[in-house]
Amino acid sequence: MKPTRTLATSKTPDGESLILLEHDGHHYMKVGGIPLMGTHASYSEKAMADIACANLPLKPRVLIGGLGFGYTLRRVLELCPPDATVDVAELLQVVVDWNREFLAGVNGLLIDDPRVHVHICDVAEIISRAGENRYHAILLDVDNSPDPLVQKGNAKLYDGGGLTRVKAALQPVGRVVYWSANPDKLFSSLLGKHFANVQVISAKAYPEAKRFTHTLFVGDRV
Repeated sequence: MKPTRTLATSKTPDGESLILLEHDGHHYMKVGGIPLMGTHASYSEKAMADIACANLPLKPRVLIGGLGFGYTLRRVLELCPPDATVDVAELLQVVVDWNREFLAGVNGLLIDDPRVHVHICDVAEIISRAGENRYHAILLDVDNSPDPLVQKGNAKLYDGGGLTRVKAALQPVGRVVYWSANPDKLFSSLLGKHFANVQVISAKAYPEAKRFTHTLFVGDRV
């Protein structure tokens, strides 16, 4: 049996432990002892990008909330033209550092793509100050689900005020996609009060999975 190695540890702003692990060639991240992500289960993150970037115009502007292991970013870059602007908001500098140091062979080098601009801040800050620099697609993968939240501070992205700000940061016919580990009827209902063409899409963690274990919440600004 191959051992699980702890590669690095840190703390979240809430004081929870953040751990990067490696086992049998795959990488995993846990926060407060709760599994947050793994390189073995990235299919829904790619599906998220496919849905968000389905109808991008020329010179698109895309905002990704949460770098993680870079799978969403990789798929967005595959779908975006050379003149795209892709802003990535990552709350923790250490996650960017881990991508460079431990995950360069996964997706870590993508943050050096000339289209990519990494911002070490809460994605809510970028959304709030977007102004006229609105986005054609916003992808939010910042927590495990609308409820319960891993980090309480993320609630401002999921409540009515947060949805109003997300909508204001989108171009007309722009699209937002929220990633979640769980379905949430209350959140999908609230999303429908702010966006059109709301979809709740079940997604697999990996292509061969027999069950759909993740949920993508989709809304369009009209």
